[in-house]
Amino acid sequence: MVELINHGVYLLNGTEIRDNYQGMTPDEARENTITYGILRSHDVDGGKGNKMRIRFDAMMSHDITYVGIIQTARASGLEEFPLPYAMTNCHNSLCAVGGTINEDDHVFGLSAAKKYGGIYVPANQAVIHQYAREMMVKCGNMILGSDSHTRYGSLGNMGVGEGGGELVKQLLKNTWDINAPEVVLVWLEGAPKKGIGPHDVAISLVKATFESGVVKNKVLEFAGPGVKNLPIDFRNGI
Repeated sequence: MVELINHGVYLLNGTEIRDNYQGMTPDEARENTITYGILRSHDVDGGKGNKMRIRFDAMMSHDITYVGIIQTARASGLEEFPLPYAMTNCHNSLCAVGGTINEDDHVFGLSAAKKYGGIYVPANQAVIHQYAREMMVKCGNMILGSDSHTRYGSLGNMGVGEGGGELVKQLLKNTWDINAPEVVLVWLEGAPKKGIGPHDVAISLVKATFESGVVKNKVLEFAGPGVKNLPIDFRNGI
């Protein structure tokens, strides 16, 4: 069962939920969330305003997207990758895309990794997000991926999926410019019944929140006594 609370709340010490707290404003309280601890540490302006200019710690792309990203960056003056950039080859296996055969893309990716200092993961060796979780994720860091479902929050890392243009900007030492987001608390109680998987949980959240827009362009933080009942693989799946 999903219950929606359509107003802001304060979470104290990770255990107590209140509607207000000692005159603290929502904006002030938001600065004390895990989300804002990570975002502010990556905001090049270092302020507490309503705009953020983010530089990421690492980036991920697969073989449907990295060719166009790197070619665009090269045309704009790229000389080297300024941050760790991993290119996996897990999406185009045994198919032709955009008039080119996989092998052409993979050779391009390998040559780019050698020339600009990237990380090249050979075909059929790893899937992009599992590689990121095992090799790239660090608590408190941020990863930008050219894949819509880039997400590593269950491991303490903020993963963001964006279009290739945003990855080009990072390669050119520019920033990801966003409005400071609201943070939505997802309070978990109990445990999933036998046979319920992480995608069932995700679909239930979507069903409960899609029409109201309560989670649109916001960051979700999971807390509550039910968290301890979710294995890490289950959390990754959500």
